[in-house]
Amino acid sequence: MKVGLVRHYKVKKEYPSQFLISAKELDQWFAEYDESDIELGQTDLGGIEWNRCYASDMPRAARTAEHIFDGTITQWKTLREVSPPSFRTKVRLPLMMWAVLIKTAWFMAPRSMPESLGHVRKRADAVLDEIFRQGDGNVLIVSHAALMMTMRKALLARGFRGPKYDTPENGKLYVFEN
Repeated sequence: MKVGLVRHYKVKKEYPSQFLISAKELDQWFAEYDESDIELGQTDLGGIEWNRCYASDMPRAARTAEHIFDGTITQWKTLREVSPPSFRTKVRLPLMMWAVLIKTAWFMAPRSMPESLGHVRKRADAVLDEIFRQGDGNVLIVSHAALMMTMRKALLARGFRGPKYDTPENGKLYVFEN
């Protein structure tokens, strides 16, 4: 059995143009990002016959899946991206500083996150449990960066072999085999 993970195509949403942004502006940017269109691209599916495709129900992942897979696509809310925290401060910071704060919030202040790291791990495991229970053969999963990083660890823990990646590239296939 093979499991292919694909991150959605690049989103057509520019980063904020101003150097310093507020927490409220960051929240607004994330909301707009979630609704933005994608830049359709090409994905090499490795010549593998993919029997089923599962995708996040978020527009960017669902549209990517429709572009790369010619069969029925099952959309699941459980394949959604991990939600970023919402900060309650009037401080204005550069976007990169906000990015660092979001990543460190997982470890330094997990209660500030909308979803704990443990919950994300359980969500990834639940998705894989359901897919394996259905026994669909080779499975393609179109999702998002943070969830894909978690799913990679879950697949390796289940005895799959596959590529190493930090932040997965948009539209690239990562194949895991058991």
